[in-house]
Amino acid sequence: MDKAIIAIDGYASTGKSTLSKMLSSHLGLPYIDSGAFFRGITFLALEKGWINNENIYQEAIELGIKDIKIYYNTSDNKLILNEIDITDKIRSKLVSSNVSKIAKLPFVRFFILKQQRLMGNSFGMVMDGRDIGTVVFPNADFKFFFTARPEVRAQRRWEEMKANGYFLSYEEVLKSLMNRDKVDTERKFSPLKKANDAIEIDTSDLSLEEAFTILISKINYK
Repeated sequence: MDKAIIAIDGYASTGKSTLSKMLSSHLGLPYIDSGAFFRGITFLALEKGWINNENIYQEAIELGIKDIKIYYNTSDNKLILNEIDITDKIRSKLVSSNVSKIAKLPFVRFFILKQQRLMGNSFGMVMDGRDIGTVVFPNADFKFFFTARPEVRAQRRWEEMKANGYFLSYEEVLKSLMNRDKVDTERKFSPLKKANDAIEIDTSDLSLEEAFTILISKINYK
């Protein structure tokens, strides 16, 4: 199991990141949050002025990321950009509202894909994201796809944001979530979709413990 690659894809706020961390701890495998890489590039683009209001300066981004060093420290789940820990900075509202715009750029996806596969060639892992089982690791040992009703996911995200000091209305969160779903599923390159051989788990009416029990049972069964 130490070399196993477990791909976990799905919609936002389905619990996939929390469950991925629980699974990695249970199996003794590193956890990689693939979305953190896209957030890291988005954070950098905002800092450098490569995103300005609705303008995205693609040429500047494409040239700029060639000289950066970005990696995931698996020992403490930290995202490191040019040797600086940016883990907390990538969770801001501004980054969240722009990450889909960056994630759909083909050259950004290709850049991050190389980083992800390099890690996959070195060690086993639990990685969650949007296209892990379809694009990043199509031959992963285990594939899962998490879903939940939009209203349930919006409630979860709203409560999480409120706990972290971000005060938006539930309606605003739901609208943002639906927009994110649209961008993720309709983008030309690496859209969010279930791999044909992935096991689907709907977490709408499940506690984390219940969802984790199902997850483990599928791995033990296989």
